Amino acid sequence: MPTRAPRIKPDQKREVVGPTVAARPGVSDPEPPGVYRATIKNWPADERPREKLMLRGAEALSDAELLAILIGSGTGKATALDLARDLVERHGSLRKVSMRSQKDLQSTKGIGPARAVAMLAAFELARRVNLPTSEEVFRITGPADVYRYIGPRLRDLKKERFYILLLNQQNVVIRDVQISEGSLSASIVHPREVFKEAIGESAACIVLIHNHPSGNPEPSGEDRAITRQLVDAGKLMGIPVHDHLIVAGDRFTSFAERGLL
Repeated sequence: MPTRAPRIKPDQKREVVGPTVAARPGVSDPEPPGVYRATIKNWPADERPREKLMLRGAEALSDAELLAILIGSGTGKATALDLARDLVERHGSLRKVSMRSQKDLQSTKGIGPARAVAMLAAFELARRVNLPTSEEVFRITGPADVYRYIGPRLRDLKKERFYILLLNQQNVVIRDVQISEGSLSASIVHPREVFKEAIGESAACIVLIHNHPSGNPEPSGEDRAITRQLVDAGKLMGIPVHDHLIVAGDRFTSFAERGLL
């Protein structure tokens, strides 16, 4: 007698994944387009994201597979990996997913508050890992060091923020200070606020930094005017401004390198 395909009980969950279906353990031969396949737990061990990571290491996983581990589980009609792939494809890259707000992430079907918050926490941890700790001695020898110190904190922000680095006589960072948030203007980046912090920490010199959310690192007229004002104030105070860095994504512009100080 011909072998009959196993029947699926009503309480068995299977998930829609798209127009084509691959065979998985516990599932009959590939079914016609638009039907169902087994959940991730029924896949071969070397194809499940968690087990694949344990067997081969995190570097062996794709962006979507790593994201699927954070998502945890699928919905009634999509696996966690389907949800992760949808997020990456919708936004263009994992980096762009990491820049989304909780509301943006939840606009993807199947991503609720708990999953969105888990992803936001993981992305923030990744950013913080790249930042120096308070115990580190961080010496500034040029613009690349300034970017390495604070770039990861600023490069993906949606609003402009203005920071100063306070340096000692050996150009070691004492600490960084946020002066303002919002579009730069002389009214919110005032020499009084900048040099109050420098005097309080007995800084020998300072570096100015702010970000351009537009992704364009070119200094604006306002950027140049504020820099001139702060450089002149630094000369009067005996606390020179060594540089002003504009961070725009993975790029930056140094006023010192451009001869604009």
